Order: sequence, then C-alpha cells, then structure tokens
Amino acid sequence: MGVGLLGAAGLAACGDTSTPAPAAPAEVPKELIDAAASMKGSALGMLSQKLYSEAANKALDASVKKFADATGTKIENSLVQADAGDVVAKIDAEVKGGVARDLAFMTDSRFVAQFQALGDLEDVSDVVKALTAKYGEPTAESKNYCVFDGKWYAIPYHFIGIGSFLRKDWMKDKGITPKDSYSWEELRDLCLAISDPGKRRFGWGMTVNRSGDANGMIEALINAYGGSIASNDGRKVTFNSPETVQAVAFLGDIYTNPKYKAMLPPGVAAWTDSSNNENWLAGILGYTRNQFSVYADSKTKKNPVYDNTHVFADCTGPATEQPLLLGQSQGFVVFKSAKNAALAKLLAQYLVSAPALLGVAKEAPGLALPAWEKVWDADPFFTSGDPAFPIMRKITQLSLPLKTKNGLEFPQKASAGQQATNSAYVLTDMMQQVVQGTPAAQAVQAAHTKMVQIFNQQGQPQ
Repeated sequence: MGVGLLGAAGLAACGDTSTPAPAAPAEVPKELIDAAASMKGSALGMLSQKLYSEAANKALDASVKKFADATGTKIENSLVQADAGDVVAKIDAEVKGGVARDLAFMTDSRFVAQFQALGDLEDVSDVVKALTAKYGEPTAESKNYCVFDGKWYAIPYHFIGIGSFLRKDWMKDKGITPKDSYSWEELRDLCLAISDPGKRRFGWGMTVNRSGDANGMIEALINAYGGSIASNDGRKVTFNSPETVQAVAFLGDIYTNPKYKAMLPPGVAAWTDSSNNENWLAGILGYTRNQFSVYADSKTKKNPVYDNTHVFADCTGPATEQPLLLGQSQGFVVFKSAKNAALAKLLAQYLVSAPALLGVAKEAPGLALPAWEKVWDADPFFTSGDPAFPIMRKITQLSLPLKTKNGLEFPQKASAGQQATNSAYVLTDMMQQVVQGTPAAQAVQAAHTKMVQIFNQQGQPQ
C-alpha cells in the first residue's frame, strides 16, 4: 500500500454530510426462499458481534426478520460484546454442551483461528465457493484468517475499515499541513504540538488500558518497529526481541514522561473500548486510532467533528517503509453443534448480498463495507457514498503479505495462540507495567513468558 492510499480520505469534509433515510430491508431472493422451503417452521439462533452504531445493529435485525418472514422460519438474533475477554471460552462451552447458536459473525483476525483450533466450526467451503462464483473474490485478508488446510471455516461478511484520525482544524491553527502518513515519532510530536489543555484539546487519544483499540495500537506499533508476537507461520513466540523492547520503551515514554503530560486526556489510564470513541465525538481529542465506527458516527449524526477529520494511513516505524494496514472482516461461522446449519448458510448468503448489506452500511459508513468484489459495484453507495470508500476498497484488494525490513510478513499465518494472546490482554497488561515503572525489557520478557504459556494451552507447543 502506498503512503498516499488513505490520505485522500481527508477530503471527507468536502463530501455531502447528509444521511440517507433508513431503507426498508431488502427482499429475499427467490432462490434462497426456494432453498429454505423444506425448513419452513424451523428455528435458528444467531449471534452478532455488536457494532458501535446502534442504528446499524437495528438495520441488521430488520434484515434478519425479513429473511425469517420470507422463509417462514423463526430466527433469534442476539448481540455479543466481543471485548468481554471471555467470549471464546463461553461460546466454546456452549458448543461443547450442544447449546450454541447456529450462526455467528465475528472479526476474522481476532477469533476464527481460536474457534477452529478448538474444533468448534463447520467447514463452509461450499458456501464460499458459491459466493465466489456469484460475487467474485473476497477480501485479501480474509483468505489468510478464514482458511485452514485449504478449507474455509468462516464466510466473509463485511469489511471493517480501520483508520487513524487527526483534527485538521487544530493542525491548521498551529500551521501544520496534514500528511498522508507519519512515523510514530512524528505523530507523537504532532499530538503534543496541537494540544492545549486550557481549551480542552488533548492530542493523544489512545489508552493502554485493557481494550481492543489499545491491543490494536500496541501491536501495530510493535510490528512497525520490527517486532511481533509470533513468527510468520504463527507457531513460535518471538516477542522478546530488541525491536519489541524499543517499541515498548517508546510507547511507555508517552505515558510517563512529563514532557507529554499536556497531550494526555484526563482519565486516559482507565479508558475502556468506547472511551476514545466518546471523547473523539465530544471534540476533545486531536488523534485516535479506531475502526471506522467514530467516522461513521460523526457522519450519520452530523457531528461537526466529521468536517474536521483528517484520515491517514497507519504509522510507520524503523522497520517499515509503508503502513502495515490490512483492515479486518467480519466472518460468518457455523458452529459444530448447529441444529439448523443449512438455514444458517442460506441466511449468511442473504446477508452478504449488496441489498441486505446496504441497510447496515448506510448506518455505519466505512465500518460495514462489502467483503466481496462484485458487491462493491452493486450499489452506488459503496463506490461513492463517501470519499473514504474507494480507498477502503483498495485495502481489500492489497497484494499480501506486506513485509518489514527485517523479514516479517503481514498478515502472518492465522494463529490461535496469537489471537488468544490478544484476547487475554497480554499487551495492554505489559504496557500497564511499564507505565507503573517496570523497565521495558523486563516487561517484554514477562509478556513473552505469558505468551509461551498461552500458545502451549492452545496446542502450539513452544
């Protein structure tokens, strides 16, 4: 990905900020209704990863109800908070106990490998094959996180835009011209320059407290410095390296050096996953890194922050010449204990289609985008609904892997150990130790030891 790939998203302020009226749920194609004819009167349980946009959650519910009504079935859709920490253990217990839902969608890079390693997932290659014939290729990253031994264990649902956001009006006030990309050091210095606590302007809008956003930021920074949790094949813990120590020391300095105190928002040490969203939308942060949920919310609710948002590619470090930004996808999984797997597969095929996805996408611009090549072209909203969309599409079509100067490749092979490490918040706990005074090298060594234990528990002996 070239450094200019995401920079054009800074044009968002020039776009139309009006929000289309919510559309009625899409009609269910006749071929799916016919395929479900023998299942009329049956029931299905679905588990949905909660989206930050409540309107998007409601739009999904409406589509699920439309499918149920059209097929004469009963579908119960329940929301799950993926950052609860124990979501994998709970669902695994339900699968083993024969009481799990039939269908769920979860972030592919965070959960699919764990469920597959636990033996909880059905092979859904037949569905992916049918969808590929109809909609072309799925996102590039999903081919890494959803395929094991040549078989698909998750059906790509929708692509999740991930971005870094700066307040370009604050930058203008300081005579700073926005750029398409920054190094982490440049970003740190910029955040300090645009901070003004007297005006409730705090440049650095990220926590290292337990949260998915903190996990993502810490890992991205370490990767940019040339460190990684595991080897490229996802099997061996390689965390304790000079590159990782350098990255951790750099990040820890932001939270402990008095020089940077003015750019840290009050209470940042105790933030949870929604805190940076809320504070960004409240207009008191100069920078945050997030899924496109904050971008979507500011647009749909006509928050003035939207017009002042500069979107740029993730930062580079000493080991990278371009940002290692891949994005993520939500993937549908069918659990082994599913009592209605056939209906679950039909519902997934309906929900990935452009008409059904459109309702969710309009309520969460940039957060819910097509995961399939031809779905992108099926409605003008996906191609021109926002200046950021074409840029997001390019990310779905990246030639992967992206490489660092010291031989790391991203995405690395999907790894249950790596995903379980993030679910256990080893990275954020490590940074908390550093903030409390533990030397970076010592904290990295302790985290490495925890990772070895987790990989062993996940059936990846070290």
